[in-house]
Amino acid sequence: MDIHRPELAQRKRRRRIGWAAAGVAALALVTIGLSRLEPAAPTVERESVFVDTVRRGEMLRQVRGPGVLVPEEIVWVAAVVDARVDRIVERPGARVEPDTVVLELSNPEVERDALEAETNLRAAEADLQDLAARLESERLSLESSLAAIESDHQSAQLDAEAQEQLAAEGLVPEIERRRAELRRDQLAHRLEIETQRVAKTGESNEAQLAAERARVEQARLLAELRRRQAESLDVVAGIGGVLQQIEVEVGERVQSGANLARVARPDHLMAELRIPETQAKDVALDQRVDVDTRNGVVPGRVRRIDPAVQNGTVTVEIELTGALPSGARPDLSVDGTILIERLEDALYVGRPAYGQADSTITLFKLSPDGETATRTTVRLGRASVNTIEIVEGLEEGDRVILSDAGAWDGFDRIRLD
Repeated sequence: MDIHRPELAQRKRRRRIGWAAAGVAALALVTIGLSRLEPAAPTVERESVFVDTVRRGEMLRQVRGPGVLVPEEIVWVAAVVDARVDRIVERPGARVEPDTVVLELSNPEVERDALEAETNLRAAEADLQDLAARLESERLSLESSLAAIESDHQSAQLDAEAQEQLAAEGLVPEIERRRAELRRDQLAHRLEIETQRVAKTGESNEAQLAAERARVEQARLLAELRRRQAESLDVVAGIGGVLQQIEVEVGERVQSGANLARVARPDHLMAELRIPETQAKDVALDQRVDVDTRNGVVPGRVRRIDPAVQNGTVTVEIELTGALPSGARPDLSVDGTILIERLEDALYVGRPAYGQADSTITLFKLSPDGETATRTTVRLGRASVNTIEIVEGLEEGDRVILSDAGAWDGFDRIRLD
């Protein structure tokens, strides 16, 4: 017969609870221990990262931007009058001189107006000559009359003096003396009037001639204008250079002022660089520039800075002070490097892939044996194209990884293989 013993069941139950509690405690201790362990440092191929050494010395602050070569002198040849394109004489790429005919236009009304204006000019010149001849004839007639009156006055003056002497001796009546004096005074008055008349006539003649000359000058200017308009139907280049563009086709009608052709001088080029707006604030006039044409580097200087920003860049005009290499031509792509300043004693390193001027970043600094790299906070200063100033966090001789470290954001240490 089985004997019921309840204390044995209780003892077994307590033992099971103890083992379960011990297991839970052990699991908790293992979990806590694992959480406190540092993650294993990832291994990075040494050849896959770019390492640079912190240096101290002269640092050149530069900015760089792409650009193109453009002519310094460009002329757009425009239509002077409304006309029709009859013939394209030269095609783009042709070398032209200032008087080279590029296009031939036609407009019968312009040619007719030129002939009419020339005829009116000749008529006005003939009228001026006729007026001058008539006025000269009138002047000579007046001067002849004045000379006759002057002669009569002198004769009357002599007669009056003689009558006065004879009257004093009692040889002639008093009335004769007085008659001689009266005639002398009348002729003197007429002489004065005629003298004034001749003077006024001269002034009147000059005024009439001036008015007629003004009319002739007006006709001459109009004829010259019409002549230039007619001559403009043969469109010339205007400057010596290369014909770059023809904007019209044969048979097309063009309006006055419309652009017909573009001519540029290929031997006088400048560079237009597009500098990022964040770097353009340091660019100033007359700064030194090196322009890389892919066939040689040409020195230059900053001549103009566009005040406007377009598509995130600022256009900077560069005057080329050196000789252009062979093959340089308008629209050739170039790269320009502008020297901002020289830092004589600066602590600097190669520019990281994600480092900006005056910012704080983290870089992986290599250990002395070069086997590992530890994340280090670095404060950056002034930046250049390929280098950047170190303000705080690194010392001369430190080696750092400049490659993008985004793949290791979760680690403070990496191992180099």
